[in-house]
Amino acid sequence: MSAPSPRKLTLDDIADLRAYERERDEFRSHIIALKKQRRIGIGPHITMVFENRDTIRFQIQEMARAEKILSDEGIQTELDIYNKVIPEPGTLSATLFIELVSDAELREWLPKLVGIERSVVVRFGGFEVRCRPEADHEAQLTRESITASVHYVVFEFTPDQVRAWGLGPVELAVDHPEYQHSTTLSEESVAELGSDLRD
Repeated sequence: MSAPSPRKLTLDDIADLRAYERERDEFRSHIIALKKQRRIGIGPHITMVFENRDTIRFQIQEMARAEKILSDEGIQTELDIYNKVIPEPGTLSATLFIELVSDAELREWLPKLVGIERSVVVRFGGFEVRCRPEADHEAQLTRESITASVHYVVFEFTPDQVRAWGLGPVELAVDHPEYQHSTTLSEESVAELGSDLRD
């Protein structure tokens, strides 16, 4: 049996509720600063948040706090779900949000954006890397006639692509038939995501 990846979280990484309350303000400030480099808007309705060990630990800690999850078994269930979203070297993982504020927008856009979880590409240095949905989440979130407003996606890079990362501009684009927008990442975001790709 292979050893677990050092990037994955274990029960020992999740503070109990009293200990978390003591660190929460400082940790939350850290996550807010981190997400400034990891949150990328693409057009008016799509936001990608590129996840790492810290962002997922924050999500689990906040869920445990809100839902009063006290048992190891309860925490392990959350770890089993969300560890899959922590990127391994050579990959980027992101939560894709379809940001809609009214019922009318939801009714208009969620049917139109079926397949969005396969429609985001990263372009850089002559390469193009397309996302794929994270398999277990895809089974829960994918529908034929309407999409979910949240998806978990993964980008897999070859060693050559990892080496080329950061040598020039990086563009994040959606090429869905109903939604075509792109944005160029800041140098800070490129550097931050490069830390996920490399060991």
